[in-house]
Amino acid sequence: MKISTKSRFWLLLFIGTLLAIPGVKAQVTSDSLQSLNLSYNNPQSYILGGVTVSGNSYIDKSVVVMLSDLEVGKSIKVPGDDVTDAIRKLWKQGLFDDIRISATKVVNDTIYLNIYLDEKPRLAEYTFSGIKKSAQSDLKDKINLTRGDVVTDHLLTRTARIIKDYYKGKGFLNTDVNITETKAGARTSSSHLVNLNIHVKKNARVKIAEINIFGNKAFSAEKVKKAMKDTKEMGRLRPLRPLGGLLVDATSDVFTLRFHKLSDDVLNYFLKNYNPRIFKASKFVESKFNDDLASIVTSYNKEGFRDAQVVRDSIYKTKDNRLGINIYLYEGPKYYYRKITWVGNTVYPSRFLSEVLGIKAGDVYNKKLLETNLDYNDKGFDVSSLYMDNGYLFFNATPVETYIGNDSIDLQIRIHEGKQARIDKVTITGNTKTNDHVAIRELRTLPGQLFNRSAVIRSVRELANLKYFDAQSIKPDIKPNPENGTVDINYKVQETSADQIELSGGWGYGSIIGTIGLSFNNFSLRNFFHGDAWRPIPSGDGQKLSLHFQTYGAGYMNWNIAFTEPWLGGRKPNALTVSYFHSIFASTTVDPTTYATVPSRFATDGFSIGLGKRLTWPDDFFTLEQSVNVQLYNLENYASVFNIGNGNGRYNNIAYNIVLGRNSIDQPIFPQSGSQLSFSLQMTPPYSLFSKNKDYANMSDEQKYKWIEYYKWKFKGDWYLPIINKLILHPEIRFGFLGAYNNSLGVTPFERFYLGGSGLSGYYNYDGREIIAMRGYSDQSITPMYYSNQNIGGTIFARYTLELRYPVSLAPTSTIYVQAFFEAGNDWLGMSQFDPFNVKRAAGIGARIYLPMFGMLGLDWGYGFDPIPGLPSANKSQFSFSMNNSLD
Repeated sequence: MKISTKSRFWLLLFIGTLLAIPGVKAQVTSDSLQSLNLSYNNPQSYILGGVTVSGNSYIDKSVVVMLSDLEVGKSIKVPGDDVTDAIRKLWKQGLFDDIRISATKVVNDTIYLNIYLDEKPRLAEYTFSGIKKSAQSDLKDKINLTRGDVVTDHLLTRTARIIKDYYKGKGFLNTDVNITETKAGARTSSSHLVNLNIHVKKNARVKIAEINIFGNKAFSAEKVKKAMKDTKEMGRLRPLRPLGGLLVDATSDVFTLRFHKLSDDVLNYFLKNYNPRIFKASKFVESKFNDDLASIVTSYNKEGFRDAQVVRDSIYKTKDNRLGINIYLYEGPKYYYRKITWVGNTVYPSRFLSEVLGIKAGDVYNKKLLETNLDYNDKGFDVSSLYMDNGYLFFNATPVETYIGNDSIDLQIRIHEGKQARIDKVTITGNTKTNDHVAIRELRTLPGQLFNRSAVIRSVRELANLKYFDAQSIKPDIKPNPENGTVDINYKVQETSADQIELSGGWGYGSIIGTIGLSFNNFSLRNFFHGDAWRPIPSGDGQKLSLHFQTYGAGYMNWNIAFTEPWLGGRKPNALTVSYFHSIFASTTVDPTTYATVPSRFATDGFSIGLGKRLTWPDDFFTLEQSVNVQLYNLENYASVFNIGNGNGRYNNIAYNIVLGRNSIDQPIFPQSGSQLSFSLQMTPPYSLFSKNKDYANMSDEQKYKWIEYYKWKFKGDWYLPIINKLILHPEIRFGFLGAYNNSLGVTPFERFYLGGSGLSGYYNYDGREIIAMRGYSDQSITPMYYSNQNIGGTIFARYTLELRYPVSLAPTSTIYVQAFFEAGNDWLGMSQFDPFNVKRAAGIGARIYLPMFGMLGLDWGYGFDPIPGLPSANKSQFSFSMNNSLD
């Protein structure tokens, strides 16, 4: 039988495509194939006349044809590789569930093909179940699924893997992830949308039941385990055994103590056998475990064991479905430095370099100390800083062990000094709001200067202390130019919101007090009248403008305004500050003579002008601030609240204030190193010494205090000491003394100290009083005679604070840290009562959150250990809320 050309095509195309790709459907339509008898070895050639695409909804048809590599006008063989390759190439994209290629017509030797595609489903939306919203938010950023994504096996596998890896990092090694698909709508002929539900079951966190150390002789097993920062055993006691009447149940994380009689052995047993995890949970994270193995080797290297290594490790499951870890060590011999020599140094003599290095012959080999004292020692001096602070940017020091034998090492330190480099270009990038000159004027690296690494570090600190940029993201990009001996420095910054708003309400004096405040900390006065600069306010010049209003209605109103220009004249960092405030208390009182109701009023107007200057001696961390402050008080029938005279009169407070300060903290929001010290003197003219003939004993209060006179000394010191892993110890001391020039006149009733509580002032600060926080006690309750409602304030106070801080988040949008504290302090009514060791004590915990828009917010719980006479509820359990470090 003679076989027609058309029939031969259909048969060969059908056989070829089916044999070519397993699992792929390739359809050929034919009326009858049974009577055909063609040989697969005799393919026919056709000219491809055209290619059409059907069935697809999302992918452009021209793209499909391009991916198939079927070219119109090209000669193809049927059956042959052209069609099978086209199907293979389309299938490789992973976008289709079904691919069919068929001929639509054959004209003489020209063939026309159609590619039919059944596309894989696309993502409409996805949801999580089984986990909290906070975890869902984190995972959404990681899996990065978007509407319209093709739902392939690879996508589902990748999503599950990312989620499991996320929980592995938290110690959940047996997390189950189940992803189910549901139709999002009616399926069309070619494609459909699906919803994914991602169900996550974390299962129990896998804890480390035991860590076994083998091969250790010089180090105890506990010392080796201590070297691992993140891989920790569960807190546990050793097996059950009685001791001095004590029975210890160690079958779980929770242990039970039953006492029959106590002895010294009980405490010793507990301290020796209980291994609590306070700051680190017991969990296994593979990446951190590998880091901890390296930390073990580093620990050995620090103590002379140069050849120490982890030979191998193994992980196994214990009977209670927890993990056990075996670590096998080789310690090697302990080495000592026999000889240390220097080669290549011409700028500094070898003896001087050895003194800076701080390592001498006979010292125990310590690789970490050698690297630190050569390259960078953030707690002291190092050889690299010695050179780099003198312009030798291209300097490097390479320690070479020239002899290793028995227990001795000879070390040769080879110096390449290079040429001194001068700074060419200094730029700032990332400051989208702050003007360049505001940031650049704070830098300690200027064009033309010799390169100085310490100046770069100091510049980063100064930029952070502006509070305009995220302190964690400030990165100096140093680009050396060896060919011409110069260096370019670019400081990369990330703007953060510097402006703050305060909206708060509180209870005081029997009323609800509302407060609204605005602080524009990067203000631009010169652009005030430029309409296009209001976005929403003119900013970028580093000036500060604050507005504040407080009231509880007609009975009390307070408003103030302050402006600071930190660089007066633009050439030197001399800060000018001017401020004005007005407050008024108004109510009614009963006249003690006529018993009539009369209005009472206490009005205060205050004005200050100050000038601050940065000093260069004793070092350039010092500042000197001077100001003149004027406060005018006007009282009318106010004796029931303010116990001076008959509650009438005008009082004038004109004082000069000088503050010597030193600030070396590394950043303002969460300091991790450095200190803040300030010593101040505030004084008025000694008016009474100019009028020696006045009889102050028989003079009314209105006359005695019309011109307020005093001198006030204050000291405040804060230190920030890094302990480990961003755990910061923060000691603080505060002291104040209010004195009088004239003993006959006595100490003024204004400007006194009130101790206790949250330290929030505002409403209470109507007579110049200073309100000092002390947690664990109610507001102002430690003030002398506060319980008797005489409300006269103290003249001497001292407060000692010790805090342990740990950051939860250092993100620029919200810095959060928690703290535990111990605090002690007191307030005295004169030198005769002053005793710095007679203090009220408190301890507690708290948290701080810094939001750029609102400033620092804090909440503390404190327990006051010492009772307050006459105020039984003033101590013990107390909560304190703070704003902008009012508790400091």
